[in-house]
Amino acid sequence: MFSVLKNYYTLFRPKFYSVTIMATLLPLATTCSPTSMLVGAGAEVGSATMEARSYGAILDDASIGTQIKGNLFNFSTSLFVDVNVTVRERSVFLTGSVSTPELRIQAIKIAWQSDGVREVKNEIQIHDRSSLLDVARDKWISAKLRFKLTIDKEIRSINYSIDTVNRHLYLMGVATSASELKRVFAYARSVRHVRKIVSYVRVKNKNNDKRSP
Repeated sequence: MFSVLKNYYTLFRPKFYSVTIMATLLPLATTCSPTSMLVGAGAEVGSATMEARSYGAILDDASIGTQIKGNLFNFSTSLFVDVNVTVRERSVFLTGSVSTPELRIQAIKIAWQSDGVREVKNEIQIHDRSSLLDVARDKWISAKLRFKLTIDKEIRSINYSIDTVNRHLYLMGVATSASELKRVFAYARSVRHVRKIVSYVRVKNKNNDKRSP
């Protein structure tokens, strides 16, 4: 049975490539996104034979990446240029450099808005740090909350991004349930020195509305 399926796959492999590439690129072609995104997505799908990821995983990652880049472009051409997006097995890696903390938060928020994202790892640097009043304390707040979420077995901490700017704590990601999100808010409130909590977390299968606990 396996040999028969393998023969069918070999026979129709060229058509498979065409379908997967078109499925990834067609939505972007209708939204006037840059040509570079289209080429990148096609290259991502075409690399399936050279990687350990399955064809389905390659296609999912390409789709997520093109969604994020398209949304970055729609928000700001400078953010599209300044932020690099890499997706592996639905984990999104953001790198690059932006001018303000607010732009970094916006990029993370946009990444979480794409369907299928499992986690977002932020390595975006800020090249104008004049507005940051207490970097060490901001990092401590983020690290403290991350630790609290990680050791709680009822919270999928991987689903959350945490950023702190001038003691304003920003939460982004996807909660598995309303009760989980409530626990996250409770931990956030328990962290010392936090002035304000701003949440862009959405509960799974619900609208991605901004919540302020």
